[in-house]
Amino acid sequence: MRNAASGDHMFDRKTMQMPATAADDPPPDGMTLRILATSDLHMHLLPYDYLADRPSDRIGLARTASLIEARRTGPHASILLDNGDFLQGGPMGDLVARRSGPFAGTHPAIAAMNALGYDAAALGNHDFNFGLPFLRRAVARARFPMLAANLTVRRGADFAATCVIERELTDPQGNRLPLRIGVIGFLPPQTEEWDQDLRAVMRSDDILDCARRLVPRLRAQGVDLVVALAHSGIGGPEPLPRMEHAAHALAALPGIDVLIAGHTHEVFPGPRWRGRPGIDADRGTLAGKPAVMPGFGGSHLGVIDLRFAPRADGGLAVDRFAVRAESVTPAMPTAVLVARQVATAHKATLRQLSTRIGRTAQPLNSHFAVIGHDCGLRLVNLAQRWHVRQRLAGTPDADLPVLSASAPYRAGGRGGPQHYTDVPAGTLSLRHLADLYSFPNRITAIRLTGAQLRGWLERSASLFHRVQPGTRDAPLLNPEFPAYNFDVIDGVSWRIDLSAPARFHPDGRLADPNAHRIRDLTWQTRPVADDQAFVLATNSYRLASCGLFSPLVSCNRVILDRDALTLDVLRRYVRQLRRVRIPARPNWAFAPQPGTTVLFETAPAALDRPLPEPDRLQGVGLNEDRFAVMRLSL
Repeated sequence: MRNAASGDHMFDRKTMQMPATAADDPPPDGMTLRILATSDLHMHLLPYDYLADRPSDRIGLARTASLIEARRTGPHASILLDNGDFLQGGPMGDLVARRSGPFAGTHPAIAAMNALGYDAAALGNHDFNFGLPFLRRAVARARFPMLAANLTVRRGADFAATCVIERELTDPQGNRLPLRIGVIGFLPPQTEEWDQDLRAVMRSDDILDCARRLVPRLRAQGVDLVVALAHSGIGGPEPLPRMEHAAHALAALPGIDVLIAGHTHEVFPGPRWRGRPGIDADRGTLAGKPAVMPGFGGSHLGVIDLRFAPRADGGLAVDRFAVRAESVTPAMPTAVLVARQVATAHKATLRQLSTRIGRTAQPLNSHFAVIGHDCGLRLVNLAQRWHVRQRLAGTPDADLPVLSASAPYRAGGRGGPQHYTDVPAGTLSLRHLADLYSFPNRITAIRLTGAQLRGWLERSASLFHRVQPGTRDAPLLNPEFPAYNFDVIDGVSWRIDLSAPARFHPDGRLADPNAHRIRDLTWQTRPVADDQAFVLATNSYRLASCGLFSPLVSCNRVILDRDALTLDVLRRYVRQLRRVRIPARPNWAFAPQPGTTVLFETAPAALDRPLPEPDRLQGVGLNEDRFAVMRLSL
């Protein structure tokens, strides 16, 4: 293979101008590079739902592996990339992270990725959830580079910013043509803010600034193609400082040819993205560049085919491309080479999750969380209040009312129709508690006023569309606002007036300063005054400076800072209760709108369960996405 630095390389090193792909794009041949990509695996290595304790036919790297091997086969060259968030997100990841000292072997996620022959991976924000030392130990045995171009480690070596992967293409005459592929990885600049313990050990910088600085250096190494692994949502085309969702703006930068997006667990290309400026949701381009976002948990494999053709000047250029996100199907087998790598960790995870903690007198599910009925969410809030009251005993804040905020983290949305908490009455195991609270967040408590409390609830109420009185079957939920941001606060009661516009946009920006959806906010049946003082128990993530709610309380006094893990507190609380019995009456409701009905999606299992308000609620059936549709009379 010729040296790219020698000057006789046949490829154009400028940013490639991507032509429109034809609808009848031919099968890949020897002049094709196929880029395969996964993202946001979140420790879903096997097709198994640990929280539901059952196999899953639509997730798991071991199932995605069958698709990977099938798409590698052929005359084309290929590379396999991952876009981050592979170390955290499931009980297996938590189990491995809780081991003391160095691993007794290779981390199961790394072992699986080594077995599949990944060529490079970007680090995502959740890969840092268990701390920087853990991350370094976890990736030490990776046989591929870990990229984080916009990350600076304050002590010790930085992770690699870029890497170069070499492949060969074969022209119709049988000539072998070298291809040098430059890969650069980015993580959200908010990473250090979401996990505040990281601030002392690292700094995450603006994605676009970093790209403008480093991409030219990467191209100067003689690469023919630059692929950006952006653990970042697609977002808008306009560059903004410290963009969390920077993929679209990043694709528009000179020097980047192909982009892999992630972080938001969405799928691109796809119909959701149609009509957005600068995005072709059918061809799969951002700012005219081929781009893909392959879901999460191994649900999809991103596939980008780049076909090269000779130019008149003797070089090569991409003359066709095809982009798709291929879904894993139940028919795909589980790859033995992956399953073998994680078998021991899988068995240990099942044993740990079966540990008995207590009993519950009632089912705990999130099927109706978005209309105020979620006993599991109430249990989490009660546990947080219990812990904070204990920690405040004997302090100057001991006499303040303690409230608690939490959200239904498993309530459908991007996770699909099976992504709901569903704990039956009876024995409560550690599996069930992890189903109720699956994140490694720590309890934090702040002092806030009644006015700030009202603002917190107004932000949560952005989950709902505005509904005009008298409307029939209006959509209830705003798909731009994920349910995991819908904080319910225990210790107060209120109503949500859907006839009023939302005060805040889904991203937290003020939409209408005169809008007020929260009505009849009371504490112990008395109206909450604006200057009334409370202690609010929440989690460390909520108070990150870039979070949805933190602007309301950025100057407030923190009473407990990143205290105990919420899951550990929940476990202790259930053990001391022994038998869980949650009052069925919710602490919030919609303001009445006679003659008005709304529709919302929930788990298919909800159609076969007793309805919390049978006089106002009825099942409609399953929609095309296999969600159950419910009708609620306001």
